[in-house]
Amino acid sequence: MNRGYKKFLILSILFTCLSVLTHCASLPRIEDRMTEAFTENPLPRIIAHHRTLSRKETKALLGRLEREAGPTDILKRQTIIMQEISGRPLIAGNHATLLVDGPATYQAMFEAIRAAKDHINLETYIFDDDGVGRRFADLLLQKQAEGVQVNLIYDALGCLNTPAAFFQRLSGGGIQILQFNPINPSEVRAGWHITHRDHRKILVVDGKIAFTGGVNISGVYSASSIKVESGEKATLAWRDTHVQIEGPAVAQLQELFLETWKKQKGPPLAAKNYFPSLKREGNDLIQVIGSTPGEQNRLTYLMYISSAMFATKFIHLTNPYFVPDEQMVDALREASQRGVDVKLILPSISDESLVFYAGRSYYSKLLEAGIKIYERRGGVLHAKTATVDGVWSTIGSTNMDLWSFLRNNEVNAIILGVDFADQMENLFMKDLENSDEIHLAQWEKRPLPERLREWFSRLMSYWL
Repeated sequence: MNRGYKKFLILSILFTCLSVLTHCASLPRIEDRMTEAFTENPLPRIIAHHRTLSRKETKALLGRLEREAGPTDILKRQTIIMQEISGRPLIAGNHATLLVDGPATYQAMFEAIRAAKDHINLETYIFDDDGVGRRFADLLLQKQAEGVQVNLIYDALGCLNTPAAFFQRLSGGGIQILQFNPINPSEVRAGWHITHRDHRKILVVDGKIAFTGGVNISGVYSASSIKVESGEKATLAWRDTHVQIEGPAVAQLQELFLETWKKQKGPPLAAKNYFPSLKREGNDLIQVIGSTPGEQNRLTYLMYISSAMFATKFIHLTNPYFVPDEQMVDALREASQRGVDVKLILPSISDESLVFYAGRSYYSKLLEAGIKIYERRGGVLHAKTATVDGVWSTIGSTNMDLWSFLRNNEVNAIILGVDFADQMENLFMKDLENSDEIHLAQWEKRPLPERLREWFSRLMSYWL
């Protein structure tokens, strides 16, 4: 969710950071990481029962997944690349629960928060002072009063419209508050940059249950997009996806939260059991990918590129802010041209018009390669998800634009499992039913003013 904040940043950049344009950051080339990742007969590292699985055990586990899903390169080759560049292994023994839209996500979060006994770590881009935000605030204050330590990271720009008094109330109740990269020049820290934002959404409760995805804390998520489609509401709701994780992989999300707290020089945290012993909760293999600006490995970007490169059967991708670079376009086109079914669900309306039209400027090139593009109607699309070959899924905060890839802290959970992928596919097909396909012949007949708007918006794509 952007709500015009990019416009604010673009204006700030034009007036204060024009010199940066001559030293623009760039995205890594996936080919540069290929030779580093692949050795003779490589296998990814998998942690289960607090130990690394042997080669025999790893081959057996991946072999079972491939028998269930069918032949695919995604299980071995893509996982090895992501492990090489992120340093994070696959974690076995997890249970991932798919959460669709705000109401279901909030209900699951509230249940976990109410049951908290030790601590609650919450990291969010937007925390609005509205009905939903106040409900979260009241519950967090209640848990803090019960002796559960609550630690909160919120992004200064994402919460620009949230009154300071809202967070002062939380702080006054004993909650530890950390503002990510303050906008006020008098509050800036070493290494501060106005375009570096924390776009992650992470909730970890007692170190045992975690949530991540695209859902912010805001009243725009109060209604289900399904209800909007069925005519129960006249207003547009936000269509988004989140995931609840139970099992050993929760520790990876906890590590990201604590790492951000440390880098942002947050106050000392209360001594709590942040890393309890975690037992097996299910059969899902999970790897958590956290991407940070300034690092050569833009992890979520390379995650998307490599998943397209090693897809065998299909790539089904949903994203609200789609402004790909040429490497991403080439990866999707090459996948389609080798017979992979590539389908993209993108928005039909957007809260960011420049991003919307810049993304549309790529449609012709993608459609010409056989990629199928659909625009979802009936709500504001905000889900950032993908499913590949019926076994590899990702849910996270990462938009497919250069702003996310280059400038934001982002997080995605990669889930390997046929059952969860089936749920993701069912959700994708439901979204497909509520989308309109873009056909190349008709698309080429769009009016000249639309083409000019796309052309102009694309000129700004580096800053979108």
